Amino acid sequence: MAILVDESTKVVVQGITGGFGGRHAQLSLDYGTQLVAGVTPGKGGQVFEHGDHKVPVFDTVEQAVRETGATASAIFVPPAFAGDAILESVDAGVALVVAITEGIPVRDMMKVKATMAGTEGVRLVGPNCPGIVTPGRGEDSHGGCRIGIAPGYIHKRGRVGIVSRSGTLTYEAVWQTTQRGYGQSTCVGIGGDPINGTSHLDTLKLFNDDEETEAIIMIGEIGGSAEEEAAEWVSQNCKKPVAAFIAGATAPPGRRMGHAGAIVSGGKGTAQAKKEALRAAGIAVAETPAEIGEALVEATGWA
Repeated sequence: MAILVDESTKVVVQGITGGFGGRHAQLSLDYGTQLVAGVTPGKGGQVFEHGDHKVPVFDTVEQAVRETGATASAIFVPPAFAGDAILESVDAGVALVVAITEGIPVRDMMKVKATMAGTEGVRLVGPNCPGIVTPGRGEDSHGGCRIGIAPGYIHKRGRVGIVSRSGTLTYEAVWQTTQRGYGQSTCVGIGGDPINGTSHLDTLKLFNDDEETEAIIMIGEIGGSAEEEAAEWVSQNCKKPVAAFIAGATAPPGRRMGHAGAIVSGGKGTAQAKKEALRAAGIAVAETPAEIGEALVEATGWA
């Protein structure tokens, strides 16, 4: 098992004819992802070719879903149009929308959140995220599902669920668990924007119910209270060991650091406060990215 996506997930890429979207569509096809359609308005009827793959391009997501049965979408659309692209997938009945785009206007994301609040059966991951990977069970873990920009070749199918606000720190956690032989059940990059779809807590609940996931790595950063809320839930409900890392310990208060949501204001959202909350919940906390694997060992007792 895994969460959110697996080898049966059928993916449509919005923005497949663009340079960035097209490149990562190729990498997902190489990984073994069932990429069944692309969408670019005005380019319906074209074919996206890569190796032996011929992916049909449609003008709308609704057409792509109707013709191919796509169940998940990846958003590689410029920021000014990405909010509408998300809502187009929602209207088309796509179950999972993964928004890779960075820099979507806050007002647009407020509209997206308000619209999705009354919609059941649809989940948004992102925006400004690396996406989701469930490694395959074949050689080099190919044959799974890669949606987004994560380097698939560092993944290995295994027993650790990873959720992170940071893309590069997700890759660090993946590499350390792969090198130690633990592997990953699913890796979820939830993104670093202040308004996003899926939270740490949402993902922890999914991992907690997943039979294949035996332990969890949670990577957060300064700003907001999502990590503290997740820690409180873990202390009362989580059945599995959790290790964590909080980025931004040296960030000056009031200065945004990289991600739009990574800002300490009003004395809230500091790295120290988050780490204290995590430790109080029984979560093993790494002090540096290099120690994430060691924190996992501390939490699990694995060799």
